[in-house]
Amino acid sequence: MSTALTLLVAVVAAARGTWSPCGLSMVSAINPLSERSRGNRYWLTTLWFVAGAGAGGAVLGLAGSVLALALTPLSHHLGVSAALGSAGCLVALAADRRVGGFHLPLHARQVNEEWLMRYRRWLYAAGFGFQIGTGFATYIMTAATYLLVLLSAVSGSPSSALGAGLLFGLVRGAAVVLSSRCRTPQALLAVHRRLSELETTSLRVVMAVEILAAVGLAAAASGRVGVAVVAVTVALIAAGPVLTARPSAPRLSSRTPARPVKATDR
Repeated sequence: MSTALTLLVAVVAAARGTWSPCGLSMVSAINPLSERSRGNRYWLTTLWFVAGAGAGGAVLGLAGSVLALALTPLSHHLGVSAALGSAGCLVALAADRRVGGFHLPLHARQVNEEWLMRYRRWLYAAGFGFQIGTGFATYIMTAATYLLVLLSAVSGSPSSALGAGLLFGLVRGAAVVLSSRCRTPQALLAVHRRLSELETTSLRVVMAVEILAAVGLAAAASGRVGVAVVAVTVALIAAGPVLTARPSAPRLSSRTPARPVKATDR
């Protein structure tokens, strides 16, 4: 169960990253319109981007694998590792809900969009993808990204940790496919509007998965007692004051990003 929950956390954490300023800018910067203006084929650019994101995710997974190896003795105590994972889920939930203004570091950084004008297609696409795929090089939109590392570390399985990181990177990279059918500026704007409408829902889905993972791991750690403790904690988190509004990606409603630039790679 722990492996399945870790993979699920990887998917929702990666998907949530689409709503970061950096994630939205990638949807704007790599699409059929912008790539045609540069003299590039969109799908080839997308492949470079996804490959770079996969490589970034593999680096993240490798870091998780090293931690899993270091904590191998802990993995022999399944109850302890599951309890730590469950506690981590609850901390992530509190951070994502901003209970009492609490949050984990956000790392408010975007990729350098000047690369679009300076470098060849394979370099800017793979370079952007790699940074996004690592999870921590740009905006961190959910504490589930930290939770993924924790669950990978306490899993005691380097291969599972590597797989979770790779999955994270590939899902993050796949976000650029959202604009694959955009052939006009209006179509691209419609994609951004739809993403803006779903931004709150995306965070709710992440928090629901964090609760699910907390319950599942608590059950594995101490059965009904663990589940009861998680239920009470979740109720307290839900009732807790939210003192600081969570940062969210800017809502795009009246402009289409991705200014045409001179082609550097045909």
